[in-house]
Amino acid sequence: MDVELEQLKKALFKGNLISPEKLELAEKKAKELGQKLEDVLVGEKAISEENLVKIKAETLKIPFVNLEKEIISPRILETIPESLARRYNVIAFKQIGNDLLVAMLNPGDLQTIKFIEKKTGLKVLPYFTTAQSIKNILKQYIKTLVAEFEELIKEAEEMSPILKDSSKNKNLKKIAVEIPVIRMVDILLKHAILESASDIHIEPMEKKVVIRYRIDGILYEVLFLPKQVHPGIIARIKVLANLKLDEHRLPQDGRFKIETEGYKISFRVSIMPVFYGEKVVMRLLPEAVKVSVLDELGLSGDALRKIQSNIKSSEGLILVTGPTGCGKTTTLYTILNILNSTRVNISTIEDPIEYCIPMINQTQVKPAIGLTFANGLRSLVRQDPDILMVGEIRDVETASLSINAALTGHLVLSTLHTNSAAGAFPRLIDMGAKGFLIVSTAKLIIAQRLVRRLCDSKKNHILKDSEIKSLNEEYNMDSILNMLKKKRIVGSKTNWKDIKFARPQSSKICPEGYKGRIGIFEVLEVSESIKELIIRGVPSDKIEEQAKKEGMTTMLEDGFIKAVQGITTIEEIFRVIRE
Repeated sequence: MDVELEQLKKALFKGNLISPEKLELAEKKAKELGQKLEDVLVGEKAISEENLVKIKAETLKIPFVNLEKEIISPRILETIPESLARRYNVIAFKQIGNDLLVAMLNPGDLQTIKFIEKKTGLKVLPYFTTAQSIKNILKQYIKTLVAEFEELIKEAEEMSPILKDSSKNKNLKKIAVEIPVIRMVDILLKHAILESASDIHIEPMEKKVVIRYRIDGILYEVLFLPKQVHPGIIARIKVLANLKLDEHRLPQDGRFKIETEGYKISFRVSIMPVFYGEKVVMRLLPEAVKVSVLDELGLSGDALRKIQSNIKSSEGLILVTGPTGCGKTTTLYTILNILNSTRVNISTIEDPIEYCIPMINQTQVKPAIGLTFANGLRSLVRQDPDILMVGEIRDVETASLSINAALTGHLVLSTLHTNSAAGAFPRLIDMGAKGFLIVSTAKLIIAQRLVRRLCDSKKNHILKDSEIKSLNEEYNMDSILNMLKKKRIVGSKTNWKDIKFARPQSSKICPEGYKGRIGIFEVLEVSESIKELIIRGVPSDKIEEQAKKEGMTTMLEDGFIKAVQGITTIEEIFRVIRE
């Protein structure tokens, strides 16, 4: 049972939740992409998921419950086993006598309801809920990593004779398929996925193995394992990634995929020999990632308007800059998603392809067979593209080809490793690009970093005199305060001691006080005056100075705006700016 399309449209209009124009555009995009209208509405932020589900609930006369911030009693939660909850996206959240209140994504699924009733012996009262609610509660099933590993380590100890003689290739193969080893690796991967980790580090020490997860940009130690299980874990990962089991002296790179009903994730594997053995780093790449809209990334005001205006161009070069792991790829994919339609041909050359996007032709770089960024780009321009995305400009050849493609009627998007937007121009010139060609093609440079978002539970913080003095020694705090006043973020008579900043506060739902990340940006539009400076070969700080005169908000300033708004903290801003 689901709401029919016409019913849904009627309910949206009745609740004044969307204009006819926006709905018409969403219907058109849904048809082009072969997606459901409701998925496009939520993806484009035309309506929140919660409001959409509430509309469905009201239309079908089924109650709605939001569990995004709830903690469910383990006794109630375990009424429905974790495996069933994950398979059917259902959560038991309350019991009244013989009635079990169950949150569902599809309360009309009578087969699932009957199945739960048979399993529990209780009468199910179904409620509509959001996908985020289901995701939040599913995490509450998770045992700690330590608890899950205690039993496995005991089982692994029984394998110690094999582990001690793990230098033999036949024993490595045997270890890799032992049940305790398989379960160890599965649990490490499962916990990383559920904790929204971006990377898993498995690091051998003298007498132990350290497991670390990178979550929201920060590495956390999550587990210590006895040294004897290390060969088994490494062997299992090598088998998954199709790597050589008996190679311990050279680095190896591979990839594997995990696919279940709940998620589809690729793991990019890097194995490096270190002093005490082989270290593994695995990058998690969700394949069914929801591509955001630009304002969800943290863009707003003039910066957002500049991007929206320039990506409509039919030719030119747009660059996203910053260090590794700062969200450049996500920004590029978001722009591609906006530009994606049946009327344009979009082609990319990437290393690696992090997310697959429908209707976009994505090519993976393979240097071993000669398919480099430069060679791939040469071929792509013969594929009648309107828009090209080059994963990264790494060398003079790729820089030259990207600029030439932008000169010959293509919109080219790419990334560059520089610390600031203005730093992109000297970097391109250092690579051998000519100044007059850069100014003929470059339209926009976006520099960015990622800061951690504060949870809803946070505490106020007023800057002390000593803190203001210390900040003034490094930054022009008067200039930042004037910017905040000019943008009306604070009042015209405000001083630093009037502003309530925020600090993280631990809670059961949010132990670190942070959850998720958001971008801080500076967006440099290449004006005529900036073109003159580039041709003259002036340093990047002079270009930045001119861009600020023309209204550019720097990353530091954008960070302070978000700190004043309580989105993040000053400490987070300085942590990423100083990287």
